[in-house]
Amino acid sequence: MKRYINKIAIMLFAVATLSASCKKFNDFGDMNTDPTKSSNLDPVNQLVLTQLRFSGELTINERTSIIMTMPLVQQIGGAYYTRYGFEYVKNRQYMSELWELGYPNDVLNIVDAVERSSKDPLKTNLNAMCRIMKVYIFARMTDLYGDIPYSQAGKGYIAGIIRPEFDAQQDIYNDFFKELKEASAQLNPSKDNVANDIFYQGNTAAWKKFANSLHLRLAMRLSKVDPEKAKAEVQAAYTAGVFTSADDNCITRHADVQNSYADIRGNGISVAINQYPDEGRPRICSTLLNALKDANDPRLVPIARNYWVNPDKPSERLDVSDALRAAGVGIIGVGPGKYNYDDFLGAVEVDLGGGRKVQVPNNGQKVQLANWMITNDAPYFHITYAETELLLAEASQRWNLSLGANAKTHYENGVAAAMKQLALFKGGPVITDTQIQNFRTDNPLAPGNELKAIDTQLWIALLLNGPEAFANWRRTGFPELTPAITNESTTTTTPRRFEYPLTETEQNAANINKAIAKLNGGIDDWTARVWWDKQ
Repeated sequence: MKRYINKIAIMLFAVATLSASCKKFNDFGDMNTDPTKSSNLDPVNQLVLTQLRFSGELTINERTSIIMTMPLVQQIGGAYYTRYGFEYVKNRQYMSELWELGYPNDVLNIVDAVERSSKDPLKTNLNAMCRIMKVYIFARMTDLYGDIPYSQAGKGYIAGIIRPEFDAQQDIYNDFFKELKEASAQLNPSKDNVANDIFYQGNTAAWKKFANSLHLRLAMRLSKVDPEKAKAEVQAAYTAGVFTSADDNCITRHADVQNSYADIRGNGISVAINQYPDEGRPRICSTLLNALKDANDPRLVPIARNYWVNPDKPSERLDVSDALRAAGVGIIGVGPGKYNYDDFLGAVEVDLGGGRKVQVPNNGQKVQLANWMITNDAPYFHITYAETELLLAEASQRWNLSLGANAKTHYENGVAAAMKQLALFKGGPVITDTQIQNFRTDNPLAPGNELKAIDTQLWIALLLNGPEAFANWRRTGFPELTPAITNESTTTTTPRRFEYPLTETEQNAANINKAIAKLNGGIDDWTARVWWDKQ
């Protein structure tokens, strides 16, 4: 804990130092300026800040994951505030938060950190880590929006640029691959030790694997738009060395803090769920439940839990799951596009033993994510061995590449790792080897359905990582989701990207109009497709 507190102290120092640079600006052009930049800020502070903000910043994680992307891929829904994703009600402000909070904070800091560290020959490892983190930050943004300011972002004041130009997503991806290859090769255990790094505490071997596994993830984005390029980059990533066990997982281990919009120590995903009263919290979507049920997946019971809806604090809620099963109530979620109160269920009396009985109302009978998944100090998984193995399985199946094992072995490794990583949560379940083997036996890679099986398992493994689940679904089309069109929907097709912020449209019109012209129909609409999202 002492080490963690020290990291937070460093982060707060970075925030205080940079606040004077950012606080007075309220449009994108100015957000990319830094007229009062400190001349002696240590870039490690900026790296730590961006690492912690990625999963700890409350507004971005609430709007981007809980309200938009997790409901869009039908993992959760039902709560009123998730209707924007689960029944396609357009809210441009929610789609704008990642941009409007990311550019003046994460982009500004990491671009500056790369520049500062590049000038110090004694900070080559720190520079490599900052370069990798820069790719990671920008990848989430370009995958959601498409073409974005990249090469000029964060450099406006230095370069004399008032309004940054938008880079084509294809060009951005080409630079991602270059940066990851160079940064991975640059890491050297005999050079500077970045001990305050939150991800790996300066372990350069771990950072190499993280860079290469991120490279693999991004290479697979090109599987349809440019399969030859995708194959080459997958092979390059694998050859350089990707994750080989769960020990390589990139995890932020958060503090047990109920985040505010200024305090980013807790897990932003968990806090975004827990800040609402129990009746208003999202439930698990029946699409996810059915996938788990149909496969007789051992994760179903520990993940999907029922709680008596009073009191509201998750730590004080009463788990009535077993009592409901004993009373004949099955594992029930919310359908796509439906609210918690739809398909209303009458109260059921359950016996908790010891002479105690309670009435479980409709909302208590609709399952939620288990308490152990949404504690404030829940780990946030950035990239995992499970994801890496499933991506290798897909690449092997698609292109018959030589990636150390065949698709079946990679698939089985990925499924096992995804199940076992649940034990890394405090109070999380231990899925046994016997349960895993039974699942493998019951759910083999059936001929003709290999990609469907692999990418459905990846969708499950990416639960709580909405942007990545949304990206992989758009790329692969798996799982096959039925559009949740209702009379409240503002579109008749499933959204596939985020629209640009109105502030950018107003203040950077000349550059944004070029980007919009390249979208389907030349309209900035959330049903348009980004470059790699090919039909």
